[in-house]
Amino acid sequence: MQDPAGQELALAIGPQHVDGAADLIRGVAVRTPLIESPFLNERTGRRVLLKFEGAQIGGAFKFRGAYNRLARIPQQDRAKGVVAWSSGNHAQGVAAAARILGIPATLVMPADAPSVKTANTSALGADIVAYDRRTQSRETIATALAEERGAVLVPSYDDPFIIAGQGTVGLEILKQADEASASIGQVLVCCGGGGLVAGIATAMRPCLPDAAIYSVEPAAFDDTARSLTSGTREPVAADAVSICDALLAPTPGALTFPINKALLSGGLAVTDDEVRRAMRYAFEVLKLVVEPGGAVALAALLAGKAPAADGATVVVISGSNVDGGLFAEIVGGD
Repeated sequence: MQDPAGQELALAIGPQHVDGAADLIRGVAVRTPLIESPFLNERTGRRVLLKFEGAQIGGAFKFRGAYNRLARIPQQDRAKGVVAWSSGNHAQGVAAAARILGIPATLVMPADAPSVKTANTSALGADIVAYDRRTQSRETIATALAEERGAVLVPSYDDPFIIAGQGTVGLEILKQADEASASIGQVLVCCGGGGLVAGIATAMRPCLPDAAIYSVEPAAFDDTARSLTSGTREPVAADAVSICDALLAPTPGALTFPINKALLSGGLAVTDDEVRRAMRYAFEVLKLVVEPGGAVALAALLAGKAPAADGATVVVISGSNVDGGLFAEIVGGD
């Protein structure tokens, strides 16, 4: 892959890896819908296409990368299992992929993870190891478990196969936009560790060299946006909090950030209140259930934070896993 100056970049993946992931997950993962709403178009004054990953296995995009990673484990090594860490969506993706492939799975999850995510992960047959996200390191716990068992460690975003699998979202967008006779001018993608937006950008850049691709994060976790500005990986403040539990990565990934630095147009950030308003709009107008982390890209659009675009704006809604009580509180609010 080359940068705008034509120089070769040593990135973790290229478009060919996303194509390979698409071949591997075809017929297993769901081809999620690209939705257009006349009400949203009128509200924003532009053509908007919503890529709804809430319809994916596990209720989020994470199954794509998880299956692409687990399916590549040699048959003789699968009995030793896999270990991963996650606040919930990656956990469900890994658990679902492991169940399909017959691989034992252990997930290290925060004790305060949304109960729907914990329950769904357990229901898929995975073992759960809880930890305190404020006093313990999930990476340390998971790495120790994997080494003890000889299991394969499956990071939530900093893995080439994971990034490539997430990039299949971008390939689907390209095909579906063409089917809808839509010329894409801008893409807004929810961002935690950066795996989804890195994969999507890798898949779409060769076909859309002039389109604007933005990461979107919670305001208190805008490390990718700040890192894109500074050129180096910036950390999140130790006391940062957000309702977007799926997007609380402490810093951009070592593998994902170079990709995003090379391919993204910039980073946007939204407040928790803007996220709440986007969730209400999605439910009341679009008739979609969206979790907080999955709503940030839509929130950026509705809050007027997405720049003008010469062409349709694609908004990736990354997941729908939200506790019923929290969802009722948010959609019932003012």
